[in-house]
Amino acid sequence: MNALTAIEKVHAVASMLNNKKAKDITAIEIKDLTTLGDYFIIASGSSSTQVKALCDAVEDGMTSLGFEPLRVEGYQSGMWVVLDYTEIIVHLFYEQTREFYSLERLWADAPKVALKLED
Repeated sequence: MNALTAIEKVHAVASMLNNKKAKDITAIEIKDLTTLGDYFIIASGSSSTQVKALCDAVEDGMTSLGFEPLRVEGYQSGMWVVLDYTEIIVHLFYEQTREFYSLERLWADAPKVALKLED
């Protein structure tokens, strides 16, 4: 059994996304606001192809750590892909789609997680 905590998974996924040049990687803590999970990770890609590549990178990276998503939604369109890892839910957006849905604004009460990402 893999012993990563939810916050360790958040940092691992953020690093995976950063390595694939995701834009504006954000993590918010939602555990006190909803039963959906503990954290949202939100990131953008500049094309549907990049969004799909980001999704693939997260899936491959999490699989290598011993975690499989409960479900993946939106992969075909590449406009908004959701990967559900129970405690963490990863939202990967095409840039304009992210602006339209503005999850960060909808979840403005959720505290941001400080991510240490290397350039």
